[in-house]
Amino acid sequence: MLVQPHLAYDLQTDNLALVARSLEPLAGTLDASDIVLLPEHVDLRPERAAYERAVCGLAQDLRCHVVGGSHHEERSSGRINTGVVSDPTGRILASYEKLRPYADERSRVGQGEHVGEVAIAGRQLLILICADFWFSDVFYRASALPDLVLVPAHSVSRKPKPDYSRALWRHLAVARAYEFGVYVGVSDWAYAPNPNGLPASGVAGFADPTVVDPASMFQPIEGAYRVYELDFGALHAFRRDRQIRGFFWRAPAAGH
Repeated sequence: MLVQPHLAYDLQTDNLALVARSLEPLAGTLDASDIVLLPEHVDLRPERAAYERAVCGLAQDLRCHVVGGSHHEERSSGRINTGVVSDPTGRILASYEKLRPYADERSRVGQGEHVGEVAIAGRQLLILICADFWFSDVFYRASALPDLVLVPAHSVSRKPKPDYSRALWRHLAVARAYEFGVYVGVSDWAYAPNPNGLPASGVAGFADPTVVDPASMFQPIEGAYRVYELDFGALHAFRRDRQIRGFFWRAPAAGH
């Protein structure tokens, strides 16, 4: 499940609580094989422990896995933009880091080192925080070909309207899905005027390489969240067809 909530640019606001309230209608409808992806910078508060507790608590409440967007983590070496994945019991399964901070974010956080890889319900996931998704070489750092690429985003645009950024993100998501033979899910902040900086563009949605209807190649979110059913049989058939035609290739990661 992907989300696109209206969040606050405020260090004192509990954005994770806002997300939790928006997802209350789903209580009791999800299970351990389901995944909820939160946006980048979902928690602007400085306390790392509070961020991790909130992500794990949301996973417990929804009884599913939660990929916790991102949070600026203070380390002895400096601040890094990172996130955690929680299972339905509230146990942290994995963490991930943003490798390439964007624009003036580079003045606030350093570069991460580790891409996010985790297996859930027998499927391999690759988690790329926002701008990392725009660098195809990052995909080749994964140790295994993912079935699903998840992108916690906090899109920003210098344009007066969000249309330009939305078009770019949608084209990129479809291209990545076809190039690598993967499903792609993006969660983002909802579009709203932002007096304190550049507004988010609301680029969330799902790219499906298995469909033949051009209108369905990218399926945006209408509202605060949307549930997508993934057909991995169709994905594997898509990959086989591409391999037969010599149009599906992936170089091994370094050291593999």
